[in-house]
Amino acid sequence: MTVPCVLVFAGLDPGGGAGLAADVLAIAAQGAHALPVATALTVQDNERVHAVAPVDAGFVLRQAEALLAVCDIRAVKIGIPGNLENARAIAGLLRRLRERAPGLPIVLDPVLASGRGDVLGAHDPVDSVAELLALATIALPNEPEVCAIGAAACAQLLITGGHGDGRFVTNRWYRDGALVQRWRWPRLPGQFHGSGCTLASALAARLALGEGMFDALGAAQVYCHAALAGSFAIAPGQRVPRRFLHSIA
Repeated sequence: MTVPCVLVFAGLDPGGGAGLAADVLAIAAQGAHALPVATALTVQDNERVHAVAPVDAGFVLRQAEALLAVCDIRAVKIGIPGNLENARAIAGLLRRLRERAPGLPIVLDPVLASGRGDVLGAHDPVDSVAELLALATIALPNEPEVCAIGAAACAQLLITGGHGDGRFVTNRWYRDGALVQRWRWPRLPGQFHGSGCTLASALAARLALGEGMFDALGAAQVYCHAALAGSFAIAPGQRVPRRFLHSIA
């Protein structure tokens, strides 16, 4: 019996706190397996992104197509595409995947900038995610991101409240513009590197394992909150979620 596979498109963070490194660990912690496709190389630490070099769109496709030829893809998770060309290439590949698997879950983390506001790719990031939003099963924007992309950009949204204030973080699930469910979590002290990657990847993995959306959203949030609560420091500044020691599978 094969382990459910999640095809992941994201950038490489050499600090290991976000991007593909975060995705691989969060997906493994749920009991699924990540197939990481690099869309961009970055120069960054746990605080700032200093430079981004998008991978050539043709090479992004070659990475993915080699995996599609042999692996049974049960879900897709998308982080930064790197540029508009990559976003379009990924969108074309997703349409082909959906032709043979119409119900394939696609989870989009519509990252428009780093937590510090640093640019994460070439071109306008809103333009780069627009086509992907239309294909996604669910997107997980934070409150600043949903203001930029629009609440009607995707059929389902989990709007995360980590950028707000107050004692609690409220995450809101919308389907076709209607509020379905709220979850409230105690706000943790400090700032975290790769929290959005962690949540989106955990959700994609739970969907790949066959869970329904409500259960998968709940399980992914429990896991993400535990990973943040157990975070550790690698340098001054943002902390890294302890992703692999908090499995709830």
